[in-house]
Amino acid sequence: MNNANAKWVSLVGRVLLGVLFVLSGFGKLGNWEPTVALMTSQGLPLANLLLAGAAASELAGGLSLLLGYRTRWGALLLAALLVPISLTMHAFWTQTGEAHQMHLIHFLKNLSIIGGLLAQSIAGPGALSLDARREQRHPATASPLPQHA
Repeated sequence: MNNANAKWVSLVGRVLLGVLFVLSGFGKLGNWEPTVALMTSQGLPLANLLLAGAAASELAGGLSLLLGYRTRWGALLLAALLVPISLTMHAFWTQTGEAHQMHLIHFLKNLSIIGGLLAQSIAGPGALSLDARREQRHPATASPLPQHA
């Protein structure tokens, strides 16, 4: 793929991942009590605190991806967030029937998203990002994470 196409593909992929998390974060804020009730029903302690952390992480990480600002860290934050969410909220192995199938699909979807986020953390933000603009202006502030070769 040539550089002109790569920068647009990178942008679209990053934005699609970011939108997912920004919408999810706002969704949690807008449905606070039902989400706390769901988390409590799954046996999670301190559901209000956990939900606040999840919503803040989704908003911060999602905006990081959308803007291409500190993209690698935002992607890693979101990947790390999805691991406990997947294990606690989509524990398909504890379900039967339709619930088993639904949670299996959500669990596998989350694994796929984690894969995309890990790839994003390695590939970096791409040319159309705030990170790229910052690196052009101030090369000394580049991300300490390894650059894609």
